[in-house]
Amino acid sequence: MADDVLIELDLPPRPESVSVARLVVGSLALADPSFDEERTSDLRLAVSEACTNAMLAQAVVDDSRPIELRYRVSAASIEVSVRDRAGGFDLDAAQRVADLTDPKRLEYEGGLGIPLIKLLADEAEFRRLEDGTEVVMTFGPESPTGRLVG
Repeated sequence: MADDVLIELDLPPRPESVSVARLVVGSLALADPSFDEERTSDLRLAVSEACTNAMLAQAVVDDSRPIELRYRVSAASIEVSVRDRAGGFDLDAAQRVADLTDPKRLEYEGGLGIPLIKLLADEAEFRRLEDGTEVVMTFGPESPTGRLVG
């Protein structure tokens, strides 16, 4: 992996910003020879979910401040954080959603972001801050769950 690199972006809380975030983190990950296309896809999807959750949360409280995206490359991993200003959320309530493999999961939409982030990242931390939420995801070059499909 590359030497320590830090990139910070302020993204407008609009749907098209999710595509920008995916493009940026995907391009940066593919520039690292230890990350293959499959692992880069994991990173893109997790970042997309985190950005979508942040933007939806800010829309609920009508906050137009930017979503903060931080991308850090170290010797062994890539760390991405996504921070909103929506006042935080109840992580325990969000985690009470049925397991992804539970047939009851088919009875409702939404709520897949946090389980997907946890599945795709090596580490995922959800921090409730005074004025919002920060999701910190760490990715190594190898998937922690092996191949999900195929």
